[in-house]
Amino acid sequence: MTTKLTKSLLVAFMFVFSAAASAQNESKMTYEMANTAMEAAEAYARDKGWNVTILVADQNGTPVMLRRLDGAGARTFDIVMAKALVVLETGGTSGEYGRMLEAGEIEEIEGGVTYQGGVPVYIDGELVGAVTASGVRGYEDEEISIAGAQTIGSISKD
Repeated sequence: MTTKLTKSLLVAFMFVFSAAASAQNESKMTYEMANTAMEAAEAYARDKGWNVTILVADQNGTPVMLRRLDGAGARTFDIVMAKALVVLETGGTSGEYGRMLEAGEIEEIEGGVTYQGGVPVYIDGELVGAVTASGVRGYEDEEISIAGAQTIGSISKD
């Protein structure tokens, strides 16, 4: 009898704990938001004639949408993922991370890159994800990412 009660309590506890953990990690970047940002970022890149990979990720770093335009290098996938990592770890742009790392103001993020082109997406001061691009010069990658991010939120907390 005690064993059944203990097992039942353990199962109930695990269920409640997993539900709470799941709710904390629930994506704040909806498919619609990601699609809006992606369409704007891709339109900007195509208008400039840039062959890039574009990523929209949620606050957990999980890709919500990814596009690799014709002509974008294979390595650009790894780079957009690494840019998203530093954006979501720091809450700032990947370029800011690079400057801060060089100045010794921040610890290195394993697997991160210091190139421009990754920007956060904030809605009402809350970090909901990142838009990153790779394939052209860093400042051009960042222009693409900003074009996408600003259609759904702000790239700064304020």
